[in-house]
Amino acid sequence: MPPHAALLDTAAGFSRYAARLLARAPDLVPSGSLAAPYARERMETELGAAAPADEAALKRALRQLRARVMLHVMARDLAGLAPLGEVVSTVTALAEVAIEFGLELVDSWTARQFGEPLDANGRRQRLIVVGMGKLGGGELNVSSDIDLIFVYPEDGETTGERSVSVHEYFTRVGRRLINALSDPTEDGFVFRVDMRLRPYGESGPLVVSLDMLEEYFTVHGRAWERYAWVKARALTGDRSAELDALAMPFVYRRHLDFSAIQSMRELHDQIAAEVRRRDITDNIKLGRGGIREVEFTVQVFQLIRGGREPGLRVRPTLDALRAVVERGLLPAGAQTELGEAYAFLRTLEHRLQYLDDAQTQELPVDPADRDRLAASLGFRDFDALLTRLDTHRTVVAGHFEAIFAGPAPASRDPLADALRPGADDAAGLDILEDLGFERPPEVLAKVRTLSGSSRFQQMSASARGRLDDLLPRLVRSAARHSPASSTLDRLLDIVESIGRRESYLALLVEYPQALDAVARLVSLSGWACDYLARHPMLLDELIDPRQLVEPDWPRLDAELATALAHEAGNAEGQMDLLRQFRHIQTFRLLALDLAGVLTLERLSDHLSDLACLLLRHCLRLTWERLPSRHRDDPLFAVIAYGKLGGKELGYESDLDIIFLFDDEAPGASENYARLAQRMNGMLNSYTGAGILYETDLRLRPDGASGLLVRRLEAFAEYQRRSAWTWEHQALTRARYVAGDATLGAAFETLRVEILRKPRELDALREEVREMRRRMRDGHPNTSELFDIKHDPGGIVDVEFVVQFLVLAHASRHAALTGNIGNIGLLHLAQSLELVAAPLGARAADAYRIFRRQQHALRLRGDRYARVPPEALARERSAVAALWDSVLGASRADRLPSSGNT
Repeated sequence: MPPHAALLDTAAGFSRYAARLLARAPDLVPSGSLAAPYARERMETELGAAAPADEAALKRALRQLRARVMLHVMARDLAGLAPLGEVVSTVTALAEVAIEFGLELVDSWTARQFGEPLDANGRRQRLIVVGMGKLGGGELNVSSDIDLIFVYPEDGETTGERSVSVHEYFTRVGRRLINALSDPTEDGFVFRVDMRLRPYGESGPLVVSLDMLEEYFTVHGRAWERYAWVKARALTGDRSAELDALAMPFVYRRHLDFSAIQSMRELHDQIAAEVRRRDITDNIKLGRGGIREVEFTVQVFQLIRGGREPGLRVRPTLDALRAVVERGLLPAGAQTELGEAYAFLRTLEHRLQYLDDAQTQELPVDPADRDRLAASLGFRDFDALLTRLDTHRTVVAGHFEAIFAGPAPASRDPLADALRPGADDAAGLDILEDLGFERPPEVLAKVRTLSGSSRFQQMSASARGRLDDLLPRLVRSAARHSPASSTLDRLLDIVESIGRRESYLALLVEYPQALDAVARLVSLSGWACDYLARHPMLLDELIDPRQLVEPDWPRLDAELATALAHEAGNAEGQMDLLRQFRHIQTFRLLALDLAGVLTLERLSDHLSDLACLLLRHCLRLTWERLPSRHRDDPLFAVIAYGKLGGKELGYESDLDIIFLFDDEAPGASENYARLAQRMNGMLNSYTGAGILYETDLRLRPDGASGLLVRRLEAFAEYQRRSAWTWEHQALTRARYVAGDATLGAAFETLRVEILRKPRELDALREEVREMRRRMRDGHPNTSELFDIKHDPGGIVDVEFVVQFLVLAHASRHAALTGNIGNIGLLHLAQSLELVAAPLGARAADAYRIFRRQQHALRLRGDRYARVPPEALARERSAVAALWDSVLGASRADRLPSSGNT
């Protein structure tokens, strides 16, 4: 490290401010102290040692501390010893220490005059000083104003003989604090204080109560104030949690808020207009490609998504940039490009401010200052500095404009005018016909009916404008995806479901690629349209097709765990997160499904893995909230049957589950009963985000009348002695999916034992056939169509044959107990010569085709999976042959030659 004197000489050479400080006090920085940053603890110690007894002494102590800290920072920074992070954190610490120290003294002095301000419970109230902007973000620049807001907990009166209202008390405290920090004296100032961000700005009261702030947010809070509060941070006071609880829903909406793009675009336009008016285009903060554009680029994603993604609620700009890039919201290279540009711009800003301790971001005009500035940054001359600056500003502007440039105005589209109610029909009909719509008059009427409805006429002016922008784009997008009329109907249904939620209209206007992706999806699937209409937050998933890839469940599991941890203590918030996670992952799988990327089997595996992941989190969260829990980890397991057990889950399948435990502790039975009941409630209760899963618990011992949760030993006894044959059939597809792994392994051992129990085949065959008749009677089909699932020769027949084969022959062939799916078990049975070749293979092929056809009909939005009888005649015959071969055919079981059953 250079000698102490050399470091100070360097600072004085690049900073007239540093030279002035040294001229006044050559020993201001002790020898040897420049080897390390100026620590916060040192600042606190020095102020404490000053022990100011009055306001004059307080001002002197604070200003002398600032002089020492600033000279220290300049010397280290200009010598290349202090990275940007050290510079901003040291200046931020100076502001925090000055505010805390000054407030403690002026508060105590004010209390001597007027008594102490107490709350309704008799507790001493403390002023909450809220740091905004760069102070709140912990990234204050070296000659910055500090933006503050003063908040006190609640109204009341002070206790002194000269009692005043709490509001007046803290107004006096606030004024004295501002004066202590910003009043110019012979020692200068500490920080210029800007209070204009407070409610109602300069015309508003200097201090507000928490209740007043809440009312302001609710009634008067403006879009730009949400941006300002992103970095807000309580610096003092002991009730900051209450402040955060008020500010959080104001800043971060529960839904995705794409209207933030337009709001911030308008704010930037106002700033740009002011830059042009003042002719300060070289301003490295406010000009094109400047510091503000980096901040806007990052913070718009915080405002849009921070309500749903707690990881985005971070204050420092570079930390927020990292969080945005990690979530794929900006290109991977943006973190490096914007991060390097931001660091360069902030460093340049500091060099400008070091010259005269002035709050400036404008490049100097004086040639000598230009040379001094370039040399301080290591450039050979000012032109070289400008070249580097222009490179960074171009990069920043490119990222900024990619987000905020906005789509081309819809007013340029003649269709926009033609669609408005009352417009001449001829022009609109000609355009619609050219676009390929079969019945243009109907299309025109539908669109006008929507836009002219009272519901939409009552929207805000900005929302109406977005709808007017969206509708022509919507029509043109529908025309590109056949059948156009049906696609348009579905798109209009989605717009109708969005209703007055302007944010989603904004999304479709701001991201044309998302609108086109919606049109493609709904043209392929009516069910996809219904799903989007129920959960419009999923529109966000279509902005970036790169995220539509097969899920990485371990990574997603960890991300969900982190998000849930952010909502610790907020049961409703956690329930919403679980539901949103399910909807998002389901929709991503749906997009891959419709794109032809996934086989049905692969899709079912993923949907089953998703359900298992969510069951594990539900179990953990429910147990953690159980007041009477008697151990850290419950000896409790969730067992899946049916489609989840067999890994054949569909998009809207119920979960057939039962609950087991194996715990001898006192009170364990009651605890696990509560756990099962509350976990089931977490799964199937409705919140603002919908339902997680419908559950069916009737496969537990004794069905709906049985205990909700059983001890493993009792369950085993029931299965060995009391269970019906159909319960053993169900056991063929059962598996452990959540909870204690040891208990899960014990269940699997029991399951294999039960399945391998020797059985009398004729009796078993009759019981299986009788159960099949009962099931068919419970699902009558009075149509002329073939019900792919329930009619003879369909899916259920295959499942019953497989279950019979397992129960009949697993005693001799252990491999049949494997949970390998019906198709795998049919091939296995054929290889074991339990089924004649090629009956097993043909039935397996038919089963696969049935499931695909059923799936296609569900995607289309059909209520029943039914087709004309001749459509799947060969597959039905293959299943009938298998049934006759394995179970025989009574008169009631035979496949009809055509038509319904």
